[in-house]
Parts: sequence; structure tokens; C-alpha cells
Amino acid sequence: MIVAVQPLAGFDKLLHYRVPETLRGAVRAGSLVRIPLGHRHALGLVLAADALPEVPLEKLKPVTGVLHDHPALTPDLLGLARWMSGYYAARMEAVLETMIPGAVRDGARLRQDKYLSAGRALAAAELAALVRKAPKQAKLYEFLRQQFRPVKKSLVLSRLGATAAVAAALVKHGLAKEELHHIERVAYADGWAGGEVVAAQPPVLNGEQAAVVDSVGASLARGKFAVHLLQGVTGSGKTEVYLRAVEAVLAAGGSAIYLVPEVALTPQTVARLRGRFEAAGHRTVVWHSHLSEGERLDGWIALASGAARVVVGARSAVFAPVRDLRLIVVDEEHEPAYKQDETPRYHGRDVAVYRAKLASAVCLLGSATPSLESVANVRAGKYRLERLTRRVDDKQLPDIQIVDMRIEVMRARGLVTLSRLLVDHMHQRFARREQTILFINRRGYSSSMQCRKCGHVEECPHCSVAMTYHRADETLKCHLCGHERGAPAVCPSCVSPEIRWRGLGTQRVEEAVRRVLPRARLERMDTDTMAKKHRFRQILGDFRAGKIDILIGTQMIGKGLDFPNVTLVGLIDADLSMHVPDFRANERTFQLLVQVAGRAGRGDRAGEVVVQTFTPQADAIQFARKADFDGFAEAELTMRRNFSYPPYRHLIHHLFRGPNPEKIRFFAEAWVKKVEAALGSAVEIRGPSPAPIEKVKDEYRFQVWYFTTRTPQVVAALVKLEREFRWPDGVTQALDVDPMSLV
Repeated sequence: MIVAVQPLAGFDKLLHYRVPETLRGAVRAGSLVRIPLGHRHALGLVLAADALPEVPLEKLKPVTGVLHDHPALTPDLLGLARWMSGYYAARMEAVLETMIPGAVRDGARLRQDKYLSAGRALAAAELAALVRKAPKQAKLYEFLRQQFRPVKKSLVLSRLGATAAVAAALVKHGLAKEELHHIERVAYADGWAGGEVVAAQPPVLNGEQAAVVDSVGASLARGKFAVHLLQGVTGSGKTEVYLRAVEAVLAAGGSAIYLVPEVALTPQTVARLRGRFEAAGHRTVVWHSHLSEGERLDGWIALASGAARVVVGARSAVFAPVRDLRLIVVDEEHEPAYKQDETPRYHGRDVAVYRAKLASAVCLLGSATPSLESVANVRAGKYRLERLTRRVDDKQLPDIQIVDMRIEVMRARGLVTLSRLLVDHMHQRFARREQTILFINRRGYSSSMQCRKCGHVEECPHCSVAMTYHRADETLKCHLCGHERGAPAVCPSCVSPEIRWRGLGTQRVEEAVRRVLPRARLERMDTDTMAKKHRFRQILGDFRAGKIDILIGTQMIGKGLDFPNVTLVGLIDADLSMHVPDFRANERTFQLLVQVAGRAGRGDRAGEVVVQTFTPQADAIQFARKADFDGFAEAELTMRRNFSYPPYRHLIHHLFRGPNPEKIRFFAEAWVKKVEAALGSAVEIRGPSPAPIEKVKDEYRFQVWYFTTRTPQVVAALVKLEREFRWPDGVTQALDVDPMSLV
């Protein structure tokens, strides 16, 4: 048996190996194997069995071992890896390392503990003799005889005051049995701290929900690839539709993957899935990067072995090795968080659709504000649109009030963090013991420090961005490279004491709230406060339990979370996401406003939303105020069509970086000439030009944009040209297909 193996050792070339007779039953396509590579042994993944090598058979070296009883990748995942490598211009090794958790690749060991149980029975006389000769052995023997199941050895010995020698003597004479048991490390086994109450019995569906469940159920019954886009207003019961679809899959013996965009949403979703399905014996595995290596390994084994058939997690959960995949749910499918920023730069939503295609499964995309790419696919007939137009139990959508901050600044004659309207509403909610969420998509105290006298701005010495002021520890921090230093007391340029902070951040909002509501219980959620493992679970649990009155946070609290007692949401600065050099800026702002507004009024009480902005007339804000998604989509798609922007053409971003800006520009220009000569009219090229953030971590950045309708062909041509081009030392370049950010 000959296998084609992709080494995972910095050697990006397919190699062939013989499989010894002793391993033939264990090696198959998708298996992780140990292979000789030069003068060392390395890890590799079998891409194909019964392969045809290019060298004589007698020269092939043998596979030396297999890491796991189950293949690391299922057949559909192998096909997905090949597609990702080609479409996203990524080395196969990088793709495989992304798909297979490190704990699985490293051959991490299972956690095992020793257990004792009773052995052969002793006659009365034998027992009496044992009591006289070895009372400690007799005591342990009698304890084991009283147990109905094996007991943990260390626990028993500690409780009885016995030593390992006592247990060994019993085992030697057959009076006790010792065996190793696998102790599974289950993520979120303790539930969600302060978690929501999840009903085991599903609620009664309304008419709209029932129609969507029937439509998705019909696709599942056909057993063919299909994509449904569920567009439902916030609070309309999309999650219940997802659960019914998963339920149908489990009843038919299949498996399901449930994706969420943020790790913060995982505990709530896990609680719902386990509350619904575990009583029926269906396990739910959690999968994301914040888990321990042991939790990831044991979760992977449960899925690969078929012991678990439901997995929920962030974007990497799309690679879970589930058996008989029938359904992939992508919740909040519009979220940019599904796009990975490092190689391979894949989009979790698009990969989910392609994996569903390979597995002949159903992909269910859901959002209150679908991406315009998905809307275009509906209009092209590729996806089927499902709608939920009203909240469950006919709850009202929150009332959105727009505050013109230009007027607030004129009244206060200076910078205003919280408008008078928002402060009044916060006082009312606090008096009624209702909860408030305040959202601003920028951490820290202030976006920059600037001298009022000479205009000097404190910038990062390694990046071309202003440093963010953090008042809690009086530091300036760069959120790109992590550089930090103490905040200056005087201007480094003119030595004036008139250096002050400018702009807003979560810390400054927290300080402002403490001034106007000193008795309120506050918590702040951003990457500065969430460094401790499971801290987000604790805060969200406390908020649900009513231990927190006001929650202040960034995008991690702006989506998907369901808190019935929240009746007020304040969006502190709606302009942050709008005024950036990105054609998706309006779309992001509209989505943000609608999603954040959707956190209010999800219980029995009506909700209100206060949006603070300096541009209240903007289309994104006015459409969001009316919750008019169709109107916004039509206007935005018309603009995109006129300029031939996505979704009407694909974008490929090419970034060049290095320490010498002149050298980077020279080779970027030479590269563009080569591409123009090779591809001609197949692609429109813009650039090279400096990136919006020109320097990051002491490296200058230039970029080139390719616009095309033939992405696979253009990517293949660019990769071929890259291999032929003579790249000098000090110049690094990377391709990003379908980028989600132009900054």
C-alpha cells in the first residue's frame, strides 16, 4: 500500500511512503502519521491512499507510526483543504495546521486515572486470616467489596489512609483489580456561570417560524446541498429555528456544526443546545481557541469517534471532524469576525458553504442584517431566503432615538461623553431596577493624546498610528503592536503642560457613568478586561443574574446576547465605524446599529435605544432608525453596482511590507508590471500605494488591489507568478482573497 503524505514540517511538497503490513488496517486518507524525512522523523497527513509514486517502489521509505485511531480529517475535509489551498493562495501545510488542533497534531496524551475494583471473593476464614496478618489490606478489600463500580485509586487510598503498596498487594493476589480509565475534559462542564434557564421542552412556534422550519426540514430530508439565508429581526426566534434543524438532523442519525462569530457567544449557545439535547443522550462539544489543550483533544476525539454529533464554536469549528455531516448553522453570518487575519486567510461563512456542498449537507445562514454578499446570492438564485419579520410573542422592536452631538457640544461648550437624553434614560432605568448596555467600539480611555499648544500627537514609534491613552494605569498603548509607555505629564515637543487626551474609549465612558450614577454597579467588557480565562463568562453570568446594572463594552457585547431585563441601549459614538476609508463602512455601521439596538426590549418590558452621532443625516443611521434593511440593501447595492465593488466583483488584496519604504515601492511597481503583462484584461489593478496604516511594527506597507470576476483563475496565476518572481531580502508579501477590511 502506497500513500501520498503532506509533511507538516516546513516541507511543502507531497511525498510518497510505503505502509508496513502491521499498519495497513490503521492508515487511510486523512490519517496523521509519523514519517522519516531526511535524517529525522516528522509528522504528516495522508492525502491519498493507493497513490502512484514518481519514484521506484524500492526507494520508498515506510510510514513508522499512526497517531490516532481515527482519521484527523474526514473525506469532505480533505476536499475542503484542497479547495482552501487553491482559493485562498495558502500552502497546504498551513491549511492542514489550521484545520487540525495543535493538541491533536502534537500527539497530546489522554488524561487517565487509575481505578480500583474488587477481585475474587474470600471465604470467611480467609478474610479473618487477612485481618490478622494485614489489617490495612483487609480494610481496603472490604471497602472495595461494598462498591458498585470502580473507584478512583488516589481518592480511596487517601480516605482509608492506605499506601500504594497495600493496593499492589491486593492486586498481586487477585483480591483487587486495577485499570486505567480515560477522564474526559469537557469544556463548560460547569454550565454558564449564572446562566440562563433553558427549557428542555421547546416552545410553540409562531406561523413564520413554523414555515421556516418546514422549509429547512424539506431540504434536510432531500439530503442534497442547499443554502438557506434566514433574515430575522432581532428577537424573532432565529435560535429556535436553528435548534429545530439540529433536532431533525440528530433524529435522522446525522451530525451538525453550529458556528457563532465570537467566543463570548459560545456559553449562551452551549447552554441552549445542552439544555435541549443532552436529556435525549446527545452530547454537545465546544470548539474554540480559548479552550485548554486537553479540552480540545478530548472534544476532537468525541467527534472523530462519533461519540458526539453536535459541535458549537467560533470559526475554526467549521473544521470539526464530525461524521455524516448534515447541517452547518452560521449564526450572525454577516460578522467580519468570521474572516481570519492570518494565513490561511479564510472566511468561515464561505468555507462553511463549501464544506456543506462537499458533504451534500444544508448550510443555514442567519442574521438580522445579512451581508450584501449573501443578499446578492439570494438574488442570483444560489441561496433560498427565509424571513422572520416580527419578534416572538409580538414584542415590539425598540424605539430608536437619534441625538445630534453637534448640538450637545454647543450646549456644553466642550466635549460631551454622555448626552442629556441618555443620562436621563439611564437614571430612569436604574430607578426601576432595569439594566442598561452602553456600547463604544474602542477600548482604552481616549483615542489619543495631543498638545493643545503645538499640536503634537503621541504616536507609536513602531507604527504610524496614534497611541491610545489608558487612564487606569496612566499608560499609552499601541493596539497594533502592543508597545506601551507611561503617559507624559508635559508635551515632549514643546514642554507645555497642555497635553490632553482626545476622543473616547470604554474607560472614559466608564468614568463618565460613575460620575452621573455613582451607586450603579458597573462592569466593562473589552480585550483589556477579558484577559483572564472565562472572565467573559463570569461577567455575562453576573449581568444575567442582575448583579450588574450597567454593562459597558466593545463589539463583543453588540451581537447575539439575550438579556430580558435590558431595556436601554446607548450607542456612544455611532460615527466610529462610518468614517473610515472602506467601501463597507456604511454596511458595517447599519449592521452595528441594528444589532446593538436588538439587545434592548427582549423581555416583557419595552426597550429604547439612544444613538449619539455627529452625522444624524447619514443613510446608514436613518435606515437603521426605521429598521429598514431592504431599503438600505437596495441603496447600497446600487452604489456597489455602479462602482463594480463586491459583491459584483471579487477583491484580492496584495500587501508588501519591509523596513525600507523605497525598496518596497520599487519592487511593488515591478511586480504590477509583471502582472499586467501576464493577466491583461482578466483583472483590474489599482496601486501600488501606501496602506492606510503605512507602518506597523517597524515595517512599511504598500498595497495592490485586484478586481476580478474570475477569482480562482487569477489567484492561480498570481501564485505562479509569485514563484517565478525574484523577491529580494527585506520584502515580504501576502495575498488576501475576499478581504473584509481595506484598512
